[in-house]
Amino acid sequence: MLTAVPLAASTDFTVDAVTCTASHASWSPEEAACGHVIVLVRRGRFRRRARDGVFEAGPGTAYLQEPGEPAEFAHPAGGDVCTAVWVRPGLWRSVAGEDRPARTAFYVDAAVDLAHRRVVSGRDVEFDVAEGLVRLLAAAASRASDRPLPGAEDRAVVAAARAAVLADTPESAGLVPLAQSLGVSPFRLSRAFGREVGVSLTRFRNRVRVGRAVERLEAGEDDLAGLAADLGFADQAHMTRTVREHVGHTPTALRRLLT
Repeated sequence: MLTAVPLAASTDFTVDAVTCTASHASWSPEEAACGHVIVLVRRGRFRRRARDGVFEAGPGTAYLQEPGEPAEFAHPAGGDVCTAVWVRPGLWRSVAGEDRPARTAFYVDAAVDLAHRRVVSGRDVEFDVAEGLVRLLAAAASRASDRPLPGAEDRAVVAAARAAVLADTPESAGLVPLAQSLGVSPFRLSRAFGREVGVSLTRFRNRVRVGRAVERLEAGEDDLAGLAADLGFADQAHMTRTVREHVGHTPTALRRLLT
């Protein structure tokens, strides 16, 4: 079951918070988009099958659909919360161009996620929200453009590695133990991950930690030393450097920006 709550709207786009309470491991009937839409996953995990194969969707990922393009969904892990950005054709073409993207799903780095959060929380729809949305569109077009798809076996390995990092399993603490747990060499895992996701496994892991830090800061967290320890950073300075590298702001500045 889907419920959508409108967050912002203009003549060129609408933004909805979408909550899905479905729980089923089997594939749904094909669902075709009724317009140009980018869906960014905020919480939960699910599977999506489209023209470029099966994608394990979770926080830090997004997908796009063009009008009439079909996709199927499975929800073996239960419900999820996403942001759906519906874009009018003229705005879509002005940023993404006329060509059909090679991929429909892609990784969302921390800077893009910050733009997403500003879209969700923005009050000035015609400027602040619109500016964040244009950045999202540009990122989607870039991520989904021309990176070659790895083989099905490597995609499965990458999906398992991503799931381990997102679940913060013990073996995800290092490249070597993670590769061993997946039955592949560290070199193969590192190479396949970069090809599939578009960033290194190291950067992805840091991006996940930065995302968790941003969520806590958005909720009003003010104990930065405790936050750094909770998220596995060496110390507060290490967290500050990593957060600033990924989003361009320190944790203190982010807290002011988001709350």
